Amino acid sequence: MLKHEDLLMLKRWNTPTVYNGWEQITKCNASREGINLEETHDYMPQMGPMIGYAVTVTIQPGNPDHKKRENVWKDYRDYIASIPGPKIVVVQDLDKPATYGSFWGEVNSNIHRALGCVGTITDGAIRDVDEMCNAGFKALARRLAVGHAFATPVKWNCEVEVFGTKIKPGQLIHADKHGFLAVPDEDQEKLLDASLFMDANECNTVIAVGRSASGKSTQQILEEMNLASDRFAEAVKQKFGNKGEW
Repeated sequence: MLKHEDLLMLKRWNTPTVYNGWEQITKCNASREGINLEETHDYMPQMGPMIGYAVTVTIQPGNPDHKKRENVWKDYRDYIASIPGPKIVVVQDLDKPATYGSFWGEVNSNIHRALGCVGTITDGAIRDVDEMCNAGFKALARRLAVGHAFATPVKWNCEVEVFGTKIKPGQLIHADKHGFLAVPDEDQEKLLDASLFMDANECNTVIAVGRSASGKSTQQILEEMNLASDRFAEAVKQKFGNKGEW
């Protein structure tokens, strides 16, 4: 796990910035793995990014049989409490594409916040949006819902698939209004350094040229941009040993 101060630093950047660093260090296919392949909705964008380690659960609000299991909530909450924070609860709704009810609302968000969870990513629904905000519990979800139906934990501490992406328990997750990034364990240690480098490299090269275009001819801007792009690529190549792409 990363140090708390490293998590705080990563939380200062938006998820695309962290992705820019991650794609330089990972062996994954960064266009298909680790990121949401389906659209997410951030219902608390004013809360900014969230970062934490995945705790996972599946639900099926449309199936009343799950309510009949004994001690299911107790056992599930024991699992959540046993994992060090910060945590992001990743919820796969087995009813998808149907939506019969929400796992999340005022009560559940407050309980999970007390157990060290900072938010959720769910391909199901949420409700009580204002109350969840008041609890300090961020949510990326597929939609809103009125009721909860039979929203009970079905299985937890297992691999889940949400928004077209598989997530394992314990994966580091960075998420905001753009979507989410689930970082493989082997990429965590270098993530902060890579993200800071890529952001600074953009600011010092291609963005700097773009922001200084006033009063210059189109030809001059193009020439300076080509030079800045070359400097950007060379810096990436020197840092990561790849082709200098972004």
